[in-house]
Amino acid sequence: MKSSLNGKVALITGAGQGVGQGIALALASAGAKIVLFGRTIEKLESTAQEVRARGSEALSVSGDVCDAGDLERAVASAGEAFGGIDILVNNAQQVPMGKLAKVTDEAFEAGFRSGPLAAFRLMKLVQPGMAERGGGVIFNLVSSAGVRWDMAGYGAYGAIKQAMRPLTRAAAAEWGTDNIRVLSLAPHAKSPGLKWWIENNPDEAEAFFRTIPLRRVGECEEDIGQAVVALCQPELGYLTGATIPLDGGQANFD
Repeated sequence: MKSSLNGKVALITGAGQGVGQGIALALASAGAKIVLFGRTIEKLESTAQEVRARGSEALSVSGDVCDAGDLERAVASAGEAFGGIDILVNNAQQVPMGKLAKVTDEAFEAGFRSGPLAAFRLMKLVQPGMAERGGGVIFNLVSSAGVRWDMAGYGAYGAIKQAMRPLTRAAAAEWGTDNIRVLSLAPHAKSPGLKWWIENNPDEAEAFFRTIPLRRVGECEEDIGQAVVALCQPELGYLTGATIPLDGGQANFD
């Protein structure tokens, strides 16, 4: 796939670790130049070194997805360094966990600012440039938590993640004539947070694995990142507006 994304530029939020890092490395291996955005410059630079080791170019931009100015700066920096953006991955997000009575207004609002609002802002920032470049692909990361049969403890988290899906559908409908495709991804992956949860909740984790037909959680690069690479290919150029579950067959979004 090396030549498939040669010359393309990808901006990935939360790229210093976990799923964001896995997507960055997979896209870099396919030839894309990578703009890494996140709050911790040391983590971004570590990922940048791995990107460069794979023969691609990387730019680290530190900032907070809740800050509109930081998002504008990231898009502008991508344009100055690489000429524009062809792939956007809205990955970074703070999520409020716990039962409704325990979730504070502040945590709920932070989830919306870092999730749907940040994605909304970034999509609008990259759309004009993508249109000028002949199109592009936008990925919004969502979660199967929004379609759980038992929402206890996941209501606030699921509400915020579900809000990303209509934004995806609307952008796909409005920007399709610009050859911009927009997709929601719902992954299960070995992020630092999930690893911590598995280690600290072994019995619940074992029960969780039994609900996954493939009986495992995905690898950040090999399963999630490579799927993103595949979804960027022209062979899948007719796919837009959909929610893609990368979860080993667990969720039912019907």
